[in-house]
Amino acid sequence: MVFSEAYPAFGTMLREPTMTEAKVPEGTPVDVADFRAAMRLIVGNVSVITAGTGEDRSGLVVISVVSLSAEPPKVIACVNRSSSTWPLIERYRHFGVNSLGPQHKAVAERFSGFGGIKGKDRYEGAEWMTLKTGASLLCDAVAAFDCSLDEMIDRGTHSIVIGSVEAVRTRDTGQALIYWRGGYRPLNAE
Repeated sequence: MVFSEAYPAFGTMLREPTMTEAKVPEGTPVDVADFRAAMRLIVGNVSVITAGTGEDRSGLVVISVVSLSAEPPKVIACVNRSSSTWPLIERYRHFGVNSLGPQHKAVAERFSGFGGIKGKDRYEGAEWMTLKTGASLLCDAVAAFDCSLDEMIDRGTHSIVIGSVEAVRTRDTGQALIYWRGGYRPLNAE
């Protein structure tokens, strides 16, 4: 039944929704530039994934960390297989997830590789700690998850990295760093 027929008093105030169908020729692949432009419009929490120890460590920025399970606690992150961090996750069988706040914009830029910064040099300028697995965790991260590696599932250019959360540390300041429209932006709880 149409809403306006069920509620005639509202009939003049409401319009029925319409659907416009755009035709895309079958078999037409999605243009990579269009895909990337669309993905930049999805708001994501900025996290740094860390792996390795000592001189043999690296990390990268991701906006694709989600909870897989609460019992037992597990997370998923998508990591590019061509990154310097991917083989370290595989070798050390651990990784850290560090959710960033607005004060960590420089950390995000270093771990994004701005200025050609690589490997262990990305850790400079911030204070790090370890909990259980040996993965580096940012001392003042909004949330930090110390994870052991369960599995890496390859899809396209990335691996879906599944980790068991071995330890958690939080520091809720009511702020987060997000990525939107191609840039890092602060988000404040109000």
